[in-house]
Amino acid sequence: MAWHIVFEPLAPLAPILALALPGVALIVYSFYRRARGAPLRAIALAALLVVLLNPTIRSEEREAVPDIAAIVVDRSQSQEIGKRPEETSAALARLSERLDRVEGIEARIVEARNDPQDESGTTLFRALEEALSDVPRERVAGAIFITDGQVHDVPATIRELGFDAPVHGLIIGRPGEKDRRLQIIEAPRFGIVGEPVELSFRVNETSAGDAPTGETARVTISMDGEHAASKEVEIGRTERITLSLQHGGANVIEIDVEEGPDELTTLNNRAVVIANGVRDRLRVLLVSGEPHPGERTWRNLLKSDPSVDLVHFTILRPPEKHDGTPIDELSLISFPTRELFDEKLDQFDLIIFDRYKRRGVLPLAYYLNIVDYVEAGGAFLAAEGPAFASPYSIYRTPLAAILPAHPLETTSEGGYRPAVTPTGTRHPVTADLPGSGGEDEEPQWGRWFRTIDVGVDTGETLMETPDGKPLMVLARAGEGRVAQLLSDQIWLWSRGYEGGGPQAELLRRLAHWLMKEPDLEEESLSASTQGGLLTIRRRTMEDETPPARVTLPSGGGEEIELEETAPGRFEATMEARELGLYRVTQGELSAVAAAGPLNPREIADVRATDALIRPIAAESGGGVWWAGEGGDGVPALRSVRAGQDAAGAGWMGLRRNEQYLVHAVHQVPLIAGPLALILLLGTLALAWWREGR
Repeated sequence: MAWHIVFEPLAPLAPILALALPGVALIVYSFYRRARGAPLRAIALAALLVVLLNPTIRSEEREAVPDIAAIVVDRSQSQEIGKRPEETSAALARLSERLDRVEGIEARIVEARNDPQDESGTTLFRALEEALSDVPRERVAGAIFITDGQVHDVPATIRELGFDAPVHGLIIGRPGEKDRRLQIIEAPRFGIVGEPVELSFRVNETSAGDAPTGETARVTISMDGEHAASKEVEIGRTERITLSLQHGGANVIEIDVEEGPDELTTLNNRAVVIANGVRDRLRVLLVSGEPHPGERTWRNLLKSDPSVDLVHFTILRPPEKHDGTPIDELSLISFPTRELFDEKLDQFDLIIFDRYKRRGVLPLAYYLNIVDYVEAGGAFLAAEGPAFASPYSIYRTPLAAILPAHPLETTSEGGYRPAVTPTGTRHPVTADLPGSGGEDEEPQWGRWFRTIDVGVDTGETLMETPDGKPLMVLARAGEGRVAQLLSDQIWLWSRGYEGGGPQAELLRRLAHWLMKEPDLEEESLSASTQGGLLTIRRRTMEDETPPARVTLPSGGGEEIELEETAPGRFEATMEARELGLYRVTQGELSAVAAAGPLNPREIADVRATDALIRPIAAESGGGVWWAGEGGDGVPALRSVRAGQDAAGAGWMGLRRNEQYLVHAVHQVPLIAGPLALILLLGTLALAWWREGR
């Protein structure tokens, strides 16, 4: 219960003042003339004014409300290093214990963690704003941050906080901690496959900062999990290195620096760059043995891709044929065999022989050049026609050393629907082809009418006729790859015959497999992160796959079982709780995925510091202390009034706002109506009586 006197005027103040001013002037004049009743007249006027102002005794039923002190606990990734989690919990426990002893203050504790998709780093002041979003600003007693000091959203001025109360900091860690850090200075986002790209980086150390010291550290560079280079670099000096992207799509470049002495963590000893490889031009050599309906299908398919540089020749006249036609009247030039198959053969990414037959155009030495080209890493596709089963077959050349199927010297005629083999349902070239049907379903595409009968020696048969004759065989030869298409009827699909088929998609996949595109590898492991989940995908030709080993950004690891989602495809997911790079290995295969930004701001510098939070604490009247081991550096707590110091040697203050809630109000006039009348009439009567004597 609290009471006090308030005025509830019976009339607006303006008329009261209008009445009071002439009366005061008259009384002053009376005193000047030394009138005998002047004092009593003054008392009468004062009584009238008091009555008009209506003094009232007001009593309120109040309930004191506690002030709110926000405690923001930093649980970011940098706070998981060493003994920091235990020291943070110890400091929080000691601070909570001391807050419990201070009357009138309610503690509101909020833990701030990293969002893997957020590049903002440690955002403690955002957490503070959310914690106090429903608290009136006049009830805020202050804010206390328990952190390593690496806070990335410190406001520039105290005005941005939105309240007038002290801000304190308890720093977890030790002054002068040592750490070695890898910093990316400049990195490519794109690059031409096979062409050099340059990236620059610097190794920083606590003792060196940004200045070179002469000390060195060994740096290892890997691309897609495979070692690419090693180098001794000077600490504090920007280094440059030149690499070559190996394939189209994402190339993951990892840079690791060896661990330094007495390091806090090795989390920031690694940096990751993803450079997208772009093929400049795919050079394809297409040699058609003779004109036929499917020849234009090949040409249209390859010319439709602007990234393909196509060189196409059709053999119309062998060199030994002489019909007397003048050269300037021929529509086609002579086949430049020496230039293509001797001088510039290694400049092509893919060689296609379309219904080609041995007819004396290419010497045997040039076939040997093709074999050497493939075994050195090249790609060769043979789209066979009836000539493959004849004495003019290219199998009767040195190409037999790399071809996976040999001719049986017969062809089969008659309509059939090509089918994907059980092996083909797992292979990325033919898996999930549109219209391929299920296990017991017939393919929903048009028929072909001719097959070259062959025996398969090596490789894998991905497509076959309903009676089991091979239609597509893929194989490896040395470092290169070879494919045989054992029918010349695929062009029917492009013409839409009986509904057509996925001719363009099939040939695109086939060409990309031959050129070793990572997305078309039979045995592949990939990883990606989205929405806080790490997804692992495995493609294999086997019926089962072993568990995958996941190495977390912090260095810990765990194994995870993969479940089959489709023939030859396995998948698993796990929560990506940490920011940084996840490494996934399974046998000889490996993959990497980044949760959040590739090089998180959160772990760029993990040394404990009071430099970032001290300015805002000083401006608000607060202080900063090092919490120490076991929280023995946590200062005492005091409740202080507004305007008083809120920090001192060994103590921190929280502002006492003395706010309350009013449940009821009682008012009683100090001068009631009869009493006011007696007072006025009495003073006037006394004044008249005095003047009448």
